[in-house]
Amino acid sequence: MELTKYTYEELLLQNEELRIQLEEANDTIDAIRTGQVDALIVKDAEGHQLYTLKTADQTYRVFIEKMNEGAVTLNRAGTILYSNSRFATMMNLPLEKVIGLNFAFFIPEISAEKFNDLIHKGWKEDCKGEILLADKQKKLTPCLLSCTTLDLDEGTALSLILTDLTIQKETEWELKVKNEQLLAAQNAAEKLNNELEDTVRARTNDLLISREHFKLLANNIPQMTWTNLPAGEVDFYNQQWYNYTGSRYADSVGWGWQHVVHPDDLPNTLDKYIEALKTGNIFEVENRYKRWDNTYRWHLNRAVPLRDDKGAIIFWVGTATDIEDQKREMDRKDEFIGIASHELRTPLTSLKGYLQLITSYKREEVPAVVKQYIEKASVAINKLQRLINDLLDVSKIQAGRLEYAMGEVNLSDLMVQVTENSKHIYPSHEFDSQLQPGIRIMGNAERLEQVLMNFINNSVKYSLADKKIILKTTINADVVRVSVSDYGIGLSEEQIERIFERFYRVEDKKFMTSGLGMGLYISAEIINNHQGKIGVESELGRGATFYFELPLII
Repeated sequence: MELTKYTYEELLLQNEELRIQLEEANDTIDAIRTGQVDALIVKDAEGHQLYTLKTADQTYRVFIEKMNEGAVTLNRAGTILYSNSRFATMMNLPLEKVIGLNFAFFIPEISAEKFNDLIHKGWKEDCKGEILLADKQKKLTPCLLSCTTLDLDEGTALSLILTDLTIQKETEWELKVKNEQLLAAQNAAEKLNNELEDTVRARTNDLLISREHFKLLANNIPQMTWTNLPAGEVDFYNQQWYNYTGSRYADSVGWGWQHVVHPDDLPNTLDKYIEALKTGNIFEVENRYKRWDNTYRWHLNRAVPLRDDKGAIIFWVGTATDIEDQKREMDRKDEFIGIASHELRTPLTSLKGYLQLITSYKREEVPAVVKQYIEKASVAINKLQRLINDLLDVSKIQAGRLEYAMGEVNLSDLMVQVTENSKHIYPSHEFDSQLQPGIRIMGNAERLEQVLMNFINNSVKYSLADKKIILKTTINADVVRVSVSDYGIGLSEEQIERIFERFYRVEDKKFMTSGLGMGLYISAEIINNHQGKIGVESELGRGATFYFELPLII
């Protein structure tokens, strides 16, 4: 194909003609937009055609131009005869480039079939439908297409109103997503509710079974049993309670149990009961309950709290065990111990005197082997005498007759004396004194020495490996703490709870020791009579520290 060559002057002339045509086109478009003309000429295959609107006027054109929707007019061939500015903006094209295009230019393939159906129908009757439009960058815009015919002088044209549905579709999509999420949440909630109902039914059934099991168990044990709420009100008694007391539920519910407790035991019982409710510690007390025949019998009461996952107390479960027979047997044993101890003291004193006479015999030399036997016998007699003294003290404690004179005591001097005696008695052990001078208290020096020696005897007894023992005094405000520490076998938590009980001994296969388990029990009674405090701090395998605290003389 040959290229036509133009001179520079010819090109300038052609450019000027094109510029004039463009200005005329722009002027025509502006005239159409502003309503200055009511007809237009479009060139097609048949030549130039004149199009006018029979009902067109300036007001109508201004209205169309100001619409938020796109508005176009098509001829039968689909050519755009008129377009408002909104449609051109929607298609991202200048208005002058829109007029004269075939509307199919803006229809993507995905909407082509639906668009053709709407246009075909639109020439027959008014109709609406949703389609997609594509601008020159192929960006898709969902639109509502409304079709209606217009009668022009030269024939019928098709008017299209295009409403941008982008925001509506986004809103519908968001609403659809929210509805789906809501539906999913409703389904999940319904499922959880069903599961919860099933769980509640199952738990309710389990609770009913557990309650019946508890009642069956509680009503068939020999102990009286109760449950009480965290505030202290009793809400359940087993059948044994009613059989023993002869009372009705209305008489005993809440705090009604007080009327069956012996008047002498009630204050102590209430004190320990209320203290347990406050602290959450195990409630334990011995008291006498009145039977249906108005007689009293001793019982051991013990209640433990039931807690939830967060540690809060739900309720308490308590038992009262009849210990009347054990009490009587214990009284008989204490009576026997008292009588036996008194009876043993006389021959023991005589035996000790005879040994002293043999030791001091001067007429002739006593053989060395005999002296050795006498020394061993004296050691055994001293040990026996200590046991008898302990038995006498226990019997006095039980009878409430452990009495001794109280006066001012120089505790520092007493500690020094006890340390020196211990070094002579236990020469294989090392005693470390950490004592403060000039400590004075009110007490009984002999009894306090007895307590200290009990502490030391226990430390020696259970410290065969590391033989260091520490005696220490510590002053805090107006109270002095006296402690004896060792590095022996130590105590478990269970042993710590029972170490000051009467006749309790720490049993250990590696340390089989002698004794009746009365020393610490007597020590606790002595310190209590001094208005002091006694205790122990220990870990299993890490030694132990026994201590007592007494008020200072200020």
